[in-house]
Amino acid sequence: MNENIIHEILKEYEMKRDKAEREALLRRNRLYKEIPELEKIDDKIKEIGIQITQAIFKEPEKGKELLNSLREKLNFLKKKKTEILKSHGYPEDYLEPKYECNICKDTGYVNGKRCKCFNQKLINIYYKQSSIAEILQKENFSNFNFEYYSDKPYGDKPSPRANMRTIVEFALNFIKHFDTIEESLFFYGNSGLGKTFLANCIAKELLDRGKSVIYRTAPDLIEGLRINKLNPDSEVYNEYLELLKECDLLIIDDLGTEPITAFSLQEFFNILNTRLLLGKKFIISTNLPLSEIMAIYPERIYSRIFGHFKLLNFYGEDIRLKKKMII
Repeated sequence: MNENIIHEILKEYEMKRDKAEREALLRRNRLYKEIPELEKIDDKIKEIGIQITQAIFKEPEKGKELLNSLREKLNFLKKKKTEILKSHGYPEDYLEPKYECNICKDTGYVNGKRCKCFNQKLINIYYKQSSIAEILQKENFSNFNFEYYSDKPYGDKPSPRANMRTIVEFALNFIKHFDTIEESLFFYGNSGLGKTFLANCIAKELLDRGKSVIYRTAPDLIEGLRINKLNPDSEVYNEYLELLKECDLLIIDDLGTEPITAFSLQEFFNILNTRLLLGKKFIISTNLPLSEIMAIYPERIYSRIFGHFKLLNFYGEDIRLKKKMII
């Protein structure tokens, strides 16, 4: 991950913390004037903390007893402080800093690991640097048109239009029950049938709901892992891998177009297996038939796809050609 990007994000966190703490200080100073007793209580809390700390260093054998005494006094003072705030119409946390992220307190880290909000910032930067934001403005459910699909039976199958209605129904259910649904989505069928378009529709809906989504073509996914793994700074690879593993939805487009090597197969399996164990969702699309998926990928990969994904077959005429003819 680019060090300048990390630095900018950490700088942003620092500014947010400073803002939250300045605003808390202003609220505190205002309430001290309005309710002088609050300042006296806060001063007592600080004084008790200092006295107990000094006493522990002077008499460490009495540390447990002093800590119990500290807890009792602090609890009493905090309770009294809460009662005063509430009696004047203020919430009990009114004097505390209001952080944007209550999990990491706008530090970006929790127990030495990047907070979810930090990862979301990295994903947002990735989208701004790519063309995906512009694509999602066009490729979304508002612009989805079933009329591009034939309403004539397709051999012994339902019409492509009826098939797409069924697939879109699965997609909408996937979005609606995203937090609880167990199956991921696997789109397969010839090119030009709307697999990437539908994946982008789903991505936009979930992004609008505050979910973290990463879109990568299979070649870009593997190449990104290869480049980052070659980086002498192992943290770069680990950070990239963590983003892929921890995002709410990982979209892998054009599976089967990546170079098939021992490295690509191992990396793909690692991501697939880890995310499935974590209960994370995928959308994977491919132009290959299932028989070729089984021929190209080892059993430990395709068995996980067949066992944990809803397999949705796209078929019919190339709708991209139809769009051009209409235009």
